[in-house]
Amino acid sequence: MIPDSIHIIRSNRRTLSLQVKRDGQVIVRAPRQTSLVEIEAFVRSHSAWLQKHLAMVEKQKAEDALSPADPLTMDEIRRLADEALRVIPARTAHFAPLVGVKYGRITIRNQRSRWGSCSAKGNLNFNCLLMLAPPEVLDYVIVHELCHRKEMNHSSRFWAEVARIIPDYAVHEKWLKTEGTRLMRRMTG
Repeated sequence: MIPDSIHIIRSNRRTLSLQVKRDGQVIVRAPRQTSLVEIEAFVRSHSAWLQKHLAMVEKQKAEDALSPADPLTMDEIRRLADEALRVIPARTAHFAPLVGVKYGRITIRNQRSRWGSCSAKGNLNFNCLLMLAPPEVLDYVIVHELCHRKEMNHSSRFWAEVARIIPDYAVHEKWLKTEGTRLMRRMTG
């Protein structure tokens, strides 16, 4: 039986996925035709992953209670976005030839869950909160998105391409997963 705390979203997707949101809500995304029995089996088979991520959410809630993140004002977000519009296109132009790709337009967003993205058309989106991250983390995110111009997935070929440009990328990825989470919680927009 699927617990009430798990929300199922059915769509035209082909695979099942499991997500734990920052508030602890668990979401299963499933193809429309997937039975509840299949969904229950999927959740059970990922119970260790689920428990680990729910524990991380609880730990984060406890840390937030001790030192809550100060929300950014709309003025601060605008200033970060303006700075990002000055910095990110120049850094992207620097790294694109090193990666060996071209890209479309760059958009700066104020998002609560993503650092960057790359569309199939080659347009790049970056989070203005990157202006609060160390410069090497910003460079990692830019290279990560540029590498998606070669590989639109997270395959071993993709990661090899990232490592070719930023050999210590795992350090920056870890920073985003730990310190970056606190930055994301500051987003109010």
